[in-house]
Amino acid sequence: MASPPRPLRLDVTRRARRATLLPALALLASSSAACDHARSETVDEDAPFEVVATFPHDTGAYTQGLIWADSVLYESTGRYGDSEVRIVELATGRVLRTTPLASNRFGEGLALLNGKLYQLTWESGVGYVYDAATLAPLDSFTYKGEGWGLATDGRSLIMSDGSDSLRWITPGTWATEKVVRVRYQDSPLSKLNELEFIDGQVWANVYESDWVVRIDPATGVVREMLDFAALWPRGQRPYGADVMNGIARAPAPGQLLLTGKLWPSMYSVRLKAR
Repeated sequence: MASPPRPLRLDVTRRARRATLLPALALLASSSAACDHARSETVDEDAPFEVVATFPHDTGAYTQGLIWADSVLYESTGRYGDSEVRIVELATGRVLRTTPLASNRFGEGLALLNGKLYQLTWESGVGYVYDAATLAPLDSFTYKGEGWGLATDGRSLIMSDGSDSLRWITPGTWATEKVVRVRYQDSPLSKLNELEFIDGQVWANVYESDWVVRIDPATGVVREMLDFAALWPRGQRPYGADVMNGIARAPAPGQLLLTGKLWPSMYSVRLKAR
């Protein structure tokens, strides 16, 4: 994969992906409980974002998928023996409801569409469907290749598999509608992990890096690369904290929720004018 020009420092290695054992602002003023737990933070003034609020996050959560919708925070976690889908209280990080996966399933991306949650698994080639209100299992489906990130444009599911491809899938039939190849400066961009569809664009974490990319879903062209290294600098992370992963709309308009695998915090950030 071609590296971005300076000053960008895309640090994406070609290590094989592994299962490591290392270890909203809630609706603005209408949720005082969330605001009591939120706190602003100062980051490098050169960073392309500012932290508006910080919330507790379960350090046992190997975050794979993240969704904020209708005042509910959903999270998919990974690792064999620890994978599950959750409903989490944003203000406290408390897990309110959970449905575990079988010990031989490694949970991955998560999407919410028409009252149903869709969850991928990494190597098993099988995904699961849940009732969004109760997390009761409803169905399962199969797909080829690995499962990484998952999002929805409101009609189809959008899936990544570790390559430079994004697949549009029809819920129910599970047929692949189209495949879009992601390109940055005319070169393939792979390791697209957690996905989110926001304002007509696909946003993706780039696995093993602190980068989030904004992708044109029609062409696969990367329209923007955002460096979130200053969100929680690697030199400040304790042994056991893993990579950045997890992106969702925040409760406050124009903000994003961001976290990482086994991170102690979830951040609501506002992108600076660009």
